[in-house]
Amino acid sequence: MKNHRTLRAPAAFLLPLAAALYAALPVHAQDFPTRQVRIITPFPVGSGPDGIARLMADRLAKAWGKPVLVENRPGGNGFVAIDAFKRAATDGHDLIQLDNVHLTAYPHLFKRLPYDPAKDFDPLLPLQKAYFLFVTAKSSPYNNLGDLVRDARARPGQVNYGSWSIGNPVHLGSARFATATRLDMTHVVYKETTQLYTSVANGELNFALGSSGSTAPLYQSGKIKYLAVAASKRLAALPDVPTLAEAGGPADLEVSGWTTLAAPPGLPAAVTEKIRRDVIAALDDPAIQARFVTFGYTPFPISREDFARYIKDESATMATVIKATKASLD
Repeated sequence: MKNHRTLRAPAAFLLPLAAALYAALPVHAQDFPTRQVRIITPFPVGSGPDGIARLMADRLAKAWGKPVLVENRPGGNGFVAIDAFKRAATDGHDLIQLDNVHLTAYPHLFKRLPYDPAKDFDPLLPLQKAYFLFVTAKSSPYNNLGDLVRDARARPGQVNYGSWSIGNPVHLGSARFATATRLDMTHVVYKETTQLYTSVANGELNFALGSSGSTAPLYQSGKIKYLAVAASKRLAALPDVPTLAEAGGPADLEVSGWTTLAAPPGLPAAVTEKIRRDVIAALDDPAIQARFVTFGYTPFPISREDFARYIKDESATMATVIKATKASLD
């Protein structure tokens, strides 16, 4: 009979191994966060989504007792921020703010994306939504949406609308409106939003879709007017502006932009629900709600399941309009 003996590893080896294994264990909801949280955003400092993210981060830091940092990584269609997120921590301490185009439009505009919208992100909840308004010059002969439609129908291809790039919500929303009303209109691309809406105010452009946040200075100075809002109900901040349905346009057409807070996929459900719950509480803060009004945002309360369906439906809609317009960013 052979004698057996137990080999004992030295403590100097076992302790680091135990520490490594402990670090690899998932973070439980009651412990999260255990260190600083980083929210990576593709939006520049000073933008509306950045402002909301910073206010939210401040409230979360107070609730969690840990620093919450907003890290701006603008540029490259948001790919710079997405690349940073893909190389970041996967335990929930690194989150990302995404624009709706990243999940619903870009997959159909690019033949090859540097990310997989279905596998690289877990969209937890929308942070805010901005509905777009039909904007025209104050001196424009259009006094309502019907005037615009009649002019476009009488002059096929001569009435123009603008946006700041191919494939953004303003471009695709305008294209959807043209398709729904069977109008032939011309898309004009500008370098940035200031130039776009200045051209509308000067009458160089017949109309453009714009959020109240991006067009408020021109509206308040009396240089532009709103013909309708592409939403199912009127905006609280602009109660005199009719909806598309009220103005005689397509009743089921909604044009909006929204951002979402996304986590790495595969986190424990308890952790993602804790983040969701605490973010919702932060967004309910009166100071943030007041900032919503300033930026022309509206709350977007929705369950995770309904939000997933919403993203899927919007992606299908974008696929249809992008195919119809033959838009491409490759």
